[in-house]
Amino acid sequence: MRRNMKEMVLGTTLLLATTQLVAGGKATLPAVTPIVPIAIESPMPLYIGLGAVASFIERDPCCDVGTSNIEDSRGGAIMRIGWDFNQYVGVEARALKTFGSDVFSETTHYGLFLKPQYHLVDSTNVYGLLGYGRTTVDYTNGLKSSSNSANAFSYGVGFEYDFSKEESQKRYDRTFDNQGDQEKGWGLWVDYQHLLDNEWWMHTDNDIITAGITYDF
Repeated sequence: MRRNMKEMVLGTTLLLATTQLVAGGKATLPAVTPIVPIAIESPMPLYIGLGAVASFIERDPCCDVGTSNIEDSRGGAIMRIGWDFNQYVGVEARALKTFGSDVFSETTHYGLFLKPQYHLVDSTNVYGLLGYGRTTVDYTNGLKSSSNSANAFSYGVGFEYDFSKEESQKRYDRTFDNQGDQEKGWGLWVDYQHLLDNEWWMHTDNDIITAGITYDF
């Protein structure tokens, strides 16, 4: 019995001595490495755009003078702001104004649109516009002038080109990240939009082509 007790005491002593020797003679606790969260910058699904617009108007001749329709084209400016719910659909508001002349017409338009979309490749996005807007056309013909407004369905189609880069992958990146269909950065757009169809007693049609730059937040 005494021999067994001596062996147990000797074994315990050797174990303590070895532990103290490995730890440099000091009692230590296991090292704990703190976990630091990695900050990930995610773009917002918000974008804005500024650009130029070309407006094309066609209407019946005034007071039955002449037999052919009257056509006119004017330039102007457009602003658009949108929000992407996911990679397939968003919503966009836009406002535009053309700069008329003393000869014919000037167009003012603003509306709200559903924006179905699909990215063909990493850098290119095609989309449609389906919505409702208010369009005002101011006519000027010599000493006579008039203004007509209409609330009407409007539609369009266009595409966007994304200049933003994903540096870690060294390529243009449009992979949807639940924050919008585009990465943070600059882009270009071009689209066509139909504003009016056979409106008022002059049966006015109004189409536009727009182009400009966008920024995705």
